[in-house]
Amino acid sequence: MLPRVHVVATGGTIASTPGENGAAPSISGEDLLNSVPALEAKADLSVESVSQVPGFDVDFEVMADVGEAAREAVEDGADAIVVTHGTDTLAETAYFLDLTLSVPIPVVVTGAQRRLDESSSDAPANLLAAVRAATHPRVSEGVFVAFDDELHAARDVRKVHTHKLAAFDSPNDGPVATLMRDEISFHREPDSESVYLPAASTDADVAVVLSGAGVSGAQFERAVESGADGLVVAGTGLGNVTSDLGEAISDAVEAGVPVVVTSRCHAGRTGAVYGTPGGGQTLRVAGAISGGDLPSWKARVKLALALRAADDPDDVESFFDSS
Repeated sequence: MLPRVHVVATGGTIASTPGENGAAPSISGEDLLNSVPALEAKADLSVESVSQVPGFDVDFEVMADVGEAAREAVEDGADAIVVTHGTDTLAETAYFLDLTLSVPIPVVVTGAQRRLDESSSDAPANLLAAVRAATHPRVSEGVFVAFDDELHAARDVRKVHTHKLAAFDSPNDGPVATLMRDEISFHREPDSESVYLPAASTDADVAVVLSGAGVSGAQFERAVESGADGLVVAGTGLGNVTSDLGEAISDAVEAGVPVVVTSRCHAGRTGAVYGTPGGGQTLRVAGAISGGDLPSWKARVKLALALRAADDPDDVESFFDSS
């Protein structure tokens, strides 16, 4: 008996067709599956569409709808979930699901860099890879991304190229597995690597501010004044910021606004070393939260969820003490 795989479609390039004003998602989830006949031999497939939007228009509501669809599929007896998604925010949705889903089956997110109508489209291969990974006996639970014959943990994966087919990477830990023609070669155990956050959706307003040469604290201060529930700062190096921005961060934390500090660097963790006004050690003493090795956009997802999961604002930091 073939495993039961429920496909949740959200749109994206993998579901897009060209138009007079540019490409847009228009292919239904059912038609997308029908475009890859090889899937029939791999799983007993069912499908539903929760949205039809490009990846850059996915929001927390769409992410929550995907999570709810996954939970319902589990109740209906699905053995695995595959999510088709636009690549721009694919890693964010995967991380959102890894944080908020607690289901006993694997969830594998995939997409495409080239539409089905384009030459050498990667859509069929990525969709097939996602189903293969989701139904492998060693992949029993957790959220992953299958792309370009690699399987990545949702927490680690990032989109690293705008148009290459090898668009995703896990710069700190590498992929969980490599998919070959007839087998999957695992490099480590395919488990969830994220802390569980019970908030399945969020309306928290979390802004992201970038530090760089000569950046003032003005943009950060405007975000605070506009009522942001929390802020994420993409700092330089180990998570340092300019002196002006550092002072604005200290003022915000003192006023009770949670601030998470991350790094602009492609890989590595933040570190509290420097004691100048914008140095990482100064920010830590002021009460800023370390984002560890999370990129700013994943830290934003986590902070938004933590703000709704925590009964006390002081509890927000505890969610960042683990993965």
